[in-house]
Amino acid sequence: MSGVDEHGSQDGTGPRMLADVKPPFVPEGASAMTVEVEWPPGHPGTPPHRHSGPCFGYVTEGAVRWELEGEPERVIKAGETFWEPGGDVIHYQNGNALSDTPAKYVVIMLCAPGRPMLTLVEEEELSKRAHLRAPRPSSD
Repeated sequence: MSGVDEHGSQDGTGPRMLADVKPPFVPEGASAMTVEVEWPPGHPGTPPHRHSGPCFGYVTEGAVRWELEGEPERVIKAGETFWEPGGDVIHYQNGNALSDTPAKYVVIMLCAPGRPMLTLVEEEELSKRAHLRAPRPSSD
């Protein structure tokens, strides 16, 4: 399309690419679920868990502390995107990174048929897989 910029229009209005990722798999027969999550200031988020398929999201307010198995902890701020592969990967953190402001994000999850969108991980499994978790930030 001649004359159209990376934002999808000639004048910069309209669609704007925020993320372009290729998940490792999409469960056959998956359904897509869109969820808005809001955590009050300082909320730790969901305990360690996993999803049956990949998830894609966008932080709309505040900042979210994010940690997936094998990746260092990071903070995702309003206006930034995230994704996770789902499947066997443990999602350790998704809580509010700020102590004085709510955090909110929208996430689209591709869920395997007949499986819950989220499954908590038991302490025994966390211990067995501890070697797969990235080193924790120092508390200095």
